[in-house]
Amino acid sequence: MKRRIAVGIAAMLGLGVAGCVGKGVGSPAPRGAAAYAVIPEKADGIQEGAIQPGDRLAIRVMGEVDLSSENYWVDGNGLVQMPLVGELKAGGQSTSELRRDIASQLGQHYLRDPQVSISIIEHAKQSVTVEGEVQAAGRFEASPNLTLLGALALAHSTTRVAKLGDIMVFRQLNGQNLMARFNLMDIRAGRAADPQIVAGDRIVVSRSTGRSAWQDFLQAAPMLNVFYLLSLRIN
Repeated sequence: MKRRIAVGIAAMLGLGVAGCVGKGVGSPAPRGAAAYAVIPEKADGIQEGAIQPGDRLAIRVMGEVDLSSENYWVDGNGLVQMPLVGELKAGGQSTSELRRDIASQLGQHYLRDPQVSISIIEHAKQSVTVEGEVQAAGRFEASPNLTLLGALALAHSTTRVAKLGDIMVFRQLNGQNLMARFNLMDIRAGRAADPQIVAGDRIVVSRSTGRSAWQDFLQAAPMLNVFYLLSLRIN
């Protein structure tokens, strides 16, 4: 009789776990190779050390005080304004690439063999958001070489009930809302690439109904002993 009571309770808990597992709903976002087509391993125009919108640049032209300043700002479209030269694309370029562009423009129209130097005085403070089943959800600074694993590390990694095979990344690009899902287990094991995360991205770690139900079962398991002891007294 005692054994039947204990087994019955365990069976009911087990059925609860199975029921929760059966309710999982998949995401419509692309996964696998299709996910990397949306959120690539290396984002276009984003590289370590590249100039980004919001950066402050120091541009110096030897012998030209009026052209030299430490307060050249890259606007939200990645453009920088400079006297004589006008508007130039800076976002996504290295300082050496921008230096060549400025020297070329000045050399063609105004100066003979211009000597130009550029440095990034201040990087823009841009962020990514990590939410859902992580230890410390929040907004974090997005460095130029940030990846999905790095972003999750900033959030102190995933929780025990995280759905590791379905990590969502949302991105706005050219007026479009993009999304893709990635398998964190494959990335950690080296079976899949670690996609680059850029400023403005939102990462959502969903909850695994199966893992959650199992954790609930483990938490409820001590209650089996209580019911069992009660059954001993009853009988």
